[in-house]
Amino acid sequence: MKNTKILLLISIAVIFGVNLLSGSINSYYYQIIIYCGINIVLAASLNLINGYTGQFSLGHAGFMAIGAYVSAALSTYFAPALLSVLGDGVLGRSLWFIFVLLVGGAGAAFAGIIVGVPSLRLKGDYLAITTLGFSEIIRVIIQNLNVIGASQGFRGVYIYDNGVRSLEMVPELSNVAYKFYDIPKYTDFFWAFLVVALIIFGITNLMKSTYGRGFIAVKDDEIAAEAMGINTTKFKVTAFIIGAFFAGVAGGLYAHFLQYINPEDFNFLRSVEIVAMVILGGMGSTPGVVIAAIVLTVLPELLRDVQQYRMIIYALLLIIMMLLRPQGLFGLKLERKAKKITPEQPPDVTLKD
Repeated sequence: MKNTKILLLISIAVIFGVNLLSGSINSYYYQIIIYCGINIVLAASLNLINGYTGQFSLGHAGFMAIGAYVSAALSTYFAPALLSVLGDGVLGRSLWFIFVLLVGGAGAAFAGIIVGVPSLRLKGDYLAITTLGFSEIIRVIIQNLNVIGASQGFRGVYIYDNGVRSLEMVPELSNVAYKFYDIPKYTDFFWAFLVVALIIFGITNLMKSTYGRGFIAVKDDEIAAEAMGINTTKFKVTAFIIGAFFAGVAGGLYAHFLQYINPEDFNFLRSVEIVAMVILGGMGSTPGVVIAAIVLTVLPELLRDVQQYRMIIYALLLIIMMLLRPQGLFGLKLERKAKKITPEQPPDVTLKD
């Protein structure tokens, strides 16, 4: 624990130093780096559910969407009130950003409770279908909510001096002063990778703790875990809520980097991408999913020059990877660890003639 705290402090210092030099990075490469950070958060949070607890969730894009829209709505609709309280300085904007990220994450975690409590008694394919359905329901609801732009997407809001808030300019109020509050661009290298460092620190220490062993027990043998007095539903719901919270935070980072969000950013393919990162990296391996998140973020960009064949090559590489290393990039390491703790092989009691 002490070593991980030291590593966390060193990581934060390095992230702060690199952030000071980020202005010299090409904007295209800078965008990819930020996407890498956001995808690491998504993959690491889903790995807690799918990798460590042994559930199979396909609804992570839904949690990300909730975090993105809740935080973006707070940053725009309530901008005057937040600015008057916290100010527009560096400290005020930092506190504001932390606040909207936490509220966005809390909104996603609350959704995780709603979907997790009734559905986590399901297993395997049934749970995957349920979470996929939840994600699509969230996306359809957003597509029909005019207050956050519906299918047109959300970029900010006009706030008039008489209190009227509108996504478009109102011709009848042409003589009333107004100000447009767009989604502020707060996400930078520091914030994206600060969240990465915190989530890796949190999950690493959680899985080393006694409570974290409960997640692994649920994954290894749910019936045996229940026989030992472990409340498996409680552990599965807890993992679901924590994973949903960080997915919501990742959504907030995404919204405050792009400054425009659309329901199609959080469709079924987004969930599949996150699941692919977890499977490719090795389920239950935090270093593996971090590397996989980076690879699967950079790879589509490397194949952009052959854009017409890009998705075909991307899919073939994934298939080859799954055929050669179905356990994921770091799956072998976990397999060896599992063999170390495997009890002695039982004697062969097969009857012979």
